[in-house]
Amino acid sequence: MSDPKKTSVLVVGGGSVGAIAALNLEVGGLASVTVVLRSNYNKVKETGYDIQSCDHGEVKAWRPTSVRNQVPNITEEGADPYDFIVLTTKNIPDVGPTVAELIAPALDKENAHTTIVLIQNGLNIEKPLIEAYPKATILSGVSLIGSAEPQPGVIVQDDKDRLLIGPFDTPNIHASFAEAKAKEFVKIYGAGGKTDCKYSPDVSHDRWRKLVYNACLNPICAITGLDTGRIRLADGAVEGLVKPAMREIVVAAKAVGVELAKDVMETMIEVDPLDLYLSPSMLADVRKGNYIEFENLLGEPLREGKKAGVPMPTLEVLYQIARALQWRTKESRGLVDIPAKRT
Repeated sequence: MSDPKKTSVLVVGGGSVGAIAALNLEVGGLASVTVVLRSNYNKVKETGYDIQSCDHGEVKAWRPTSVRNQVPNITEEGADPYDFIVLTTKNIPDVGPTVAELIAPALDKENAHTTIVLIQNGLNIEKPLIEAYPKATILSGVSLIGSAEPQPGVIVQDDKDRLLIGPFDTPNIHASFAEAKAKEFVKIYGAGGKTDCKYSPDVSHDRWRKLVYNACLNPICAITGLDTGRIRLADGAVEGLVKPAMREIVVAAKAVGVELAKDVMETMIEVDPLDLYLSPSMLADVRKGNYIEFENLLGEPLREGKKAGVPMPTLEVLYQIARALQWRTKESRGLVDIPAKRT
């Protein structure tokens, strides 16, 4: 049961990022958290999370207030609306269900009480939600964290949790109200003192800056099969692939009014220590045979840049290869029909 004295939070997605988010929300003592899990539901329900964290230390058998295997239908359950719904799932609109469809049981279209927090990567991710839930306040969460789930319910966080929270520009919500909701969430999330959670008013800057990594290094690593250390060691990869893609993102951002720091490319290339040999999320998903999160990370900045008249040949090639990788996964899961092989 949720504590009525605490802020009620529904976290959708209890993997490596969502588990740490839920932990931060609960340890501060201001939130009562329900986490929606899928593949790791049975493990967490039965024995809780086992977490090894650079922020929290070793945490054994931890559970949030409530664990669910699907998004609660608050109408059928006669439950009050959540104060916040936090999305930490991968956002894969070309496969579905969409984020808007996913949270529908917990959020009526007329609900003006619940605030949606998108701790997800990419550009324009708020637009489908603005259309689906025009009365809801929608916040951006740009997460900078190193966290993995090597096996169900086991979380290894090896890089500090840094979270930038700010309001998306939504037409039906007054800016001052959205700002207040963002600052309220920052307070709740950071109350435990174990994380670096800050209010950031410049959502567009935060997202374009992260795209210098996510629209470039992420797909390049996924396509080549090289981690972020090896891609820096590989002959010509940085100069011939990574930097051209990053330049296109920087120029596209400027064309839409976002000025990134002069050293942003070098910062993003070196953000992961070389000898960490980190596999970005898209590479990890390719290796697991999962769908890749490329439309919002790669497709949307590509479309925005081209719309602004920016030539983006490197990003265009990366995007088309990513689409082909996604098609391959769809075929392996029986989602596309192909002609029978000639005998």
